Amino acid sequence: MKYNDVSGKLADYRRQIAAIREQMRDTLASVEPQRVDDYEFNGSEGKVRLSELFGEHEDLIVVHNMGVACSYCTLWADGYNGIHQHVVTRAGFAVTSPDRPSVQKRMAELRGWTFPILSHEGSSFARDMGYVSPKGGWLPGLSVFRRDGDAILRVSDTGFSPGDDFCVLWHFFDMLPGGVGEWPGVTAAVPPCCGEH
Repeated sequence: MKYNDVSGKLADYRRQIAAIREQMRDTLASVEPQRVDDYEFNGSEGKVRLSELFGEHEDLIVVHNMGVACSYCTLWADGYNGIHQHVVTRAGFAVTSPDRPSVQKRMAELRGWTFPILSHEGSSFARDMGYVSPKGGWLPGLSVFRRDGDAILRVSDTGFSPGDDFCVLWHFFDMLPGGVGEWPGVTAAVPPCCGEH
């Protein structure tokens, strides 16, 4: 196909994707919220409750990160660093993982992360939110919460995987003639661990 013909076809696909996204937003708007506990997390500066993460906002985005053992989760987190300052103008934002606060702090320093990162170690938060596999392993994704008086409601969530909407790298690769092609993989670009666990 000629370049201009392909461009038109791709533009049509993007319009279809935009229409599907609108349908997804409409579906999310119709979902009955799920009331959740005011979970307690551990941070490098002490304990923090879920309710405190909202800050001045009614809405809160919490990422379910698998921890430093997952280089893909590190790659995703590198991306949050660039948008964190923009996200917090609209909603609270935090990343949670099973790692100890000391490990999280060291990893944040190594990667230059500026967003809040908290440990759910010892709590049922990840399991209750559906981010523990049947075999007991951690799963990546995010949950969105809304504050309603003294209640905390979960209003949406989604899992993460390569090619999703939460790591822009895959979309850049999609534009290349060979896609991901000969990319050596995330472990070549991201150290698998901070060395402290």
